[in-house]
Amino acid sequence: MKKSTSIILWILAFLLMGSLAVYQRLTGPTYPQRGKITIGNQEIKFKLSRSTDTDGIDLIKINVPDESYTGYITLKRYKSYDEWTTKVMTYRDGALYADIPEQPAAGKVEYKIAIAGADNQAVALTDKPVVLRFKGKVPSFVLVPHIFFMFFSLVIGMRTGLEALFKGSKVYKQSFWTLIFITIGGLILGPLVQYYAFGAFWTGWPFGHDLTDNKTLAGVLGWLLAVWQIRKHPDRRWWAFIALVIMLAVYLIPHSVLGSEIDYTKLPQQ
Repeated sequence: MKKSTSIILWILAFLLMGSLAVYQRLTGPTYPQRGKITIGNQEIKFKLSRSTDTDGIDLIKINVPDESYTGYITLKRYKSYDEWTTKVMTYRDGALYADIPEQPAAGKVEYKIAIAGADNQAVALTDKPVVLRFKGKVPSFVLVPHIFFMFFSLVIGMRTGLEALFKGSKVYKQSFWTLIFITIGGLILGPLVQYYAFGAFWTGWPFGHDLTDNKTLAGVLGWLLAVWQIRKHPDRRWWAFIALVIMLAVYLIPHSVLGSEIDYTKLPQQ
């Protein structure tokens, strides 16, 4: 393969990785829910938190034009028998504020917010309650390498698929490095992230149903199979495509879906 062709394929692999990174950023259930409503002739934009650290009270902030606006927050623990509790939000410096009581790691609170203008007609910000998950703080020295290895495993995996498509000579080598990167990022650093965030190293199969853990395991097994098959049969480059398809399926599932959570129905009512 010509060097210029190889460079173009690497650039394409990076662009594809970037597209999937943006997709993950926008679709995950823990990323802020954004939107806007109109009250009277005023447009109010909002960003509602769906993930926070267990280091204090989470603060909800909604910018409003002036103090004639009133906000209401209604909340309860997610997956619980709790009754809904409604509180009036506090106005300060051009915004309405509300706090959500801290929960233990993997605990969730669902909440709804409504804003009323001078006519006292409250308008809900969302059709359904927003679910906020609490997690422990993950140290940067664990989180940053985890993200690096996971996304670069995707870059190399994409490049491997393109190498196989163009019948290059480095399919095995690139498959091997993809396996190394996804193993370090997913099976070594991933459990450390899980431990710091939720107090458990592994909650996927066979110990639980955590989808993040399970899809990581599927990705690793896919590349392990590809490396094994291509090493035995170098002409079977299509194994790299199979591993890449599995990897893409893994990354197309929004991050943190079916993640760790506390079932408050099995705990004393609050």
